[in-house]
Parts: sequence; C-alpha cells; structure tokens
Amino acid sequence: MTIEIELNGARRQVTLRREGDRWIAGLDGREVAVSVAETGGQWSMLIGPPEGGPYDSSYDIAFEPVATGELIVHVNGVAVPLTVANEPGGPKPWAKAARARHGIRDGGAAEGPLAIVAPMPGRIVKVLVKLNETVVARQPLVVVEAMKMENELRAPRDGTVTEVRVREGASVEANTVLVVLR
Repeated sequence: MTIEIELNGARRQVTLRREGDRWIAGLDGREVAVSVAETGGQWSMLIGPPEGGPYDSSYDIAFEPVATGELIVHVNGVAVPLTVANEPGGPKPWAKAARARHGIRDGGAAEGPLAIVAPMPGRIVKVLVKLNETVVARQPLVVVEAMKMENELRAPRDGTVTEVRVREGASVEANTVLVVLR
C-alpha cells in the first residue's frame, strides 16, 4: 500500500507492506521494520532494521483529526501536522466523522464556513491572507511557530477569507481559530 502525505509543506510517499508477522514501512524509499500495538487510544510503535533483528527504537503515538481534514500525529508528545493526500479505500471512519462535524463532504467541498485552527500552542509568525481574499486549495494562510519550528498552515480547499482572527506576534493555544474560509 502506498500513501501520499503532506508534511511541512512537502509531499512524501509512505509505503506499507506485510512481511510475515511484521510490517515494513517506508518513507521516501527508506525502510524500517515496524511493530505497532494499540493501548487505550494511543499507539506504541517499535522500529527496527528491515532485514530483521531486534527493535531498537520505541515511540508513543496518538492521532488527532483536525477540522481542516489534516491529521495531527503526536509522536512522544510532539505534535506533527500532516495531510493524507490519497487515502486507499477512501477516508477512514475517524476522518469521515471529523469532516462531517465540520461540514466537509468526502469530495473535499465544504457546505459552510471552514475554520483553520492552530495545530498546537505557538506564536503567529506571519498572516499571509487578508479579509475577503480569494484563496485556492493548498495556498499558505498563516505561519505558526511552535517549539522552534515554523508550520505553514494551508487552505484545504478553494474559498474566500471571511475572518482573520489573529495578528502577527500573537500567542495562540492549540485549536485556536486563526482564519475562517467560506
């Protein structure tokens, strides 16, 4: 299975395949063996060499769907926003539920306003749009700095900016509405 994701503004290719009792996961061609177990809504992931041998790294992972259709993956407590560009077999049930709560149909079109929210606490570095500006899908809207990394938040679909709720230099909490599109 191959999945395309967008991570930090770049398209990446993730591959997954079963080999016996383990999974082989690849990111842009680099492969590792992966063992994953779910416990209480969180996932524990062990990583090792693809050719076999002991697992040498461990990560705690949690998934958080966001209103924009993005997914925040928390890896050992660090939030990493990403977008799944192609979902094999269609959107997953948790993704469908999150999209439905925010008026987004599976085709990506929205039935109403769409809030662009901060994926994590941080500081607004740059607001790239103005009120009533027309934007296209994947256009950068806001740059948020969190944990010394800049995250460029993009429009998930075409639309018009109906609200800009932040200004440059402002501190924001996770899930704070930054921009609203219609």
